[in-house]
Amino acid sequence: MEEMRLQGGGTAAAAPIIEFRGVSKTYPTGTHALEDVNIRITGGEFVFIVGSSGAGKSTFMKLIMREEKANTGIIRVNGFNLTTMPRKEVPMLRRTMGIVFQDFRLIPTMNVFQNVAFAMHVVGASDRDVRREVSRALSKVGLGNKARSMPAQLSGGEQQRVGLARALVNSPDLIIADEPTGNVDPNMSYEIVSLLTEINKRGTTVLMVTHDHNLVRDFQHRVIMLERGKIVADNAGGSFQ
Repeated sequence: MEEMRLQGGGTAAAAPIIEFRGVSKTYPTGTHALEDVNIRITGGEFVFIVGSSGAGKSTFMKLIMREEKANTGIIRVNGFNLTTMPRKEVPMLRRTMGIVFQDFRLIPTMNVFQNVAFAMHVVGASDRDVRREVSRALSKVGLGNKARSMPAQLSGGEQQRVGLARALVNSPDLIIADEPTGNVDPNMSYEIVSLLTEINKRGTTVLMVTHDHNLVRDFQHRVIMLERGKIVADNAGGSFQ
């Protein structure tokens, strides 16, 4: 079996890096989603991905998660070479990530604790580790007292916090947040990004897609703007045109 790690013997604890070299993606329909994208995101960065609908943001994220494969170019994420990675190795890549979705994706028949624990059961964690880490993750997002609540009993903002706890519970190198504030009110949007910023300060790389330019301006992180499949701006400090 081909070794997917770029550095032999490396572990998920190594600083994550996202690197695109000459990456292009065209779908079978003929849609040119990305064209000759070159980018490097080093471990510990917080990066906003912005752009209008159809700019290529979704494809960019799908390539990072290996939901799609590039037509040309090289992609490396968290020490894995996604260009040569066989499908059976994709779960190994995704275990180094925590993913936060716009639509929460909680299991309605499970309580808060069980929803977060599910992410640990998938990777074979022991019951003891599950109890400890789930409680810790819920405390980090301010839901320590909601462990037994069902998703339907929570507000939209609380449901997104559960999603964030689920993304955190396996101590990922990288958090990918795909429009995590899209279904919550403006005040909760700021709370969610504040939580992601605090997580980032502890060393976790955060990549967040957003349409909310106010969040981008106020939080002053690096901004990558896509337009028609190309990077048209890459600025530090939350400034862009």
